[in-house]
Amino acid sequence: MAIATKIAGFISRSSWIRKMFEEGDILRREYGPDNVYDFTLGNPDVDPPEAFNRELLALAQHPLPGMHSYMNNAGYVETRAAVAAKLARDSGMPVSADHVIMTCGAGGALNVVLKTILNPGEEVIILAPYFVEYKFYIDNHGGVPVEVWTDRATFQLDIDAIEKALTPKTRAIIICSPNNPTGVVYPAESLRRLGKLLQKAQQKTSHQIYVISDEPYARISYDGIHVPNIFPLVENAVIVTSHSKDLALPGERIGYLAINPAMATAMQFMEGAVFSNRVLGFVNAPALMQRLVAKLQGESVDIGLYQEKRDLLVNELSAMGFRLVKPDGAFYLFPSSPLADDVEFIKLAQKHRILLVPGSGFGAPGFFRIAYCVDKKMIERSLPAWRAVAQEVGLRG
Repeated sequence: MAIATKIAGFISRSSWIRKMFEEGDILRREYGPDNVYDFTLGNPDVDPPEAFNRELLALAQHPLPGMHSYMNNAGYVETRAAVAAKLARDSGMPVSADHVIMTCGAGGALNVVLKTILNPGEEVIILAPYFVEYKFYIDNHGGVPVEVWTDRATFQLDIDAIEKALTPKTRAIIICSPNNPTGVVYPAESLRRLGKLLQKAQQKTSHQIYVISDEPYARISYDGIHVPNIFPLVENAVIVTSHSKDLALPGERIGYLAINPAMATAMQFMEGAVFSNRVLGFVNAPALMQRLVAKLQGESVDIGLYQEKRDLLVNELSAMGFRLVKPDGAFYLFPSSPLADDVEFIKLAQKHRILLVPGSGFGAPGFFRIAYCVDKKMIERSLPAWRAVAQEVGLRG
């Protein structure tokens, strides 16, 4: 075999998201793009805020000396300071540039953190439904993923289930709020309970248990719902995030990791993470994007556009009889599959040219994901097809 057996196995069961997106290409060629309703990919359909264009033009017209040179592996100090200032305001904690590393997106940040903390065979709890790449990232660094379900009715944290999953090998838990794929936001009290649980558990072990908070959607929440900063709630917390969603820059691969300044071993962790950032081959985050996002920490895409699409789909699908939890943020819906086999339901929807991702792709069979970061007109065009699907599976609105 030309590639590693393990990688061949991973490929065979890897991302449903990409698989369905590729199916969409086939349908678009056959029926035309306006007649295919693709809800598979979490790729923002909005443009970056105008402030991004202004800063990009300013840098192009007035380049800084050495603007494209090598830098400290943690990133430009002025960019890290800008990120730290925003985190300090949000958390009320004394976050400084020394607590921040600029990374190649949230995926890069997650890999840096996992390489920094994991010994071979140590466990990382992931909460179903979960972003499928978490498993592969954990495997990258010799870790073992341990799946724990959230509350199946609300998708909120199930603290009792997490407690039962803790072992002497538990090294970290990854959380995502607002969540991909469910859109729920974990309230401060739940995170505080989680922090207390892990403090108690790590007293029985010889190492810290980290909460890795994956936050690409932290600025995308609705109905006045506050996304709590994790630092005041969990001592051993690391934030990993990107500007793929809040600034609509997924292709630029710019993000950061930030450590809670209250962590007793914060500086030792940072030393290890800077080293890991280098030797993983990321080396440092893209220089131009670091310059730009330094001045955009208070900016965001127009959240109202996403909320309109959420409300349209929630109202219409609920009226058709689909069962779902109304999302608090992000840009996903995660309804229950009206068929016991979620993959079978996805295939049925595809017959009506609706492209979805089965919950099985997120460790949650029996559900399916809708990414509504798409043109609102496409959502409106898709509604007759949704009604046909609902009728075919026997839903009654």
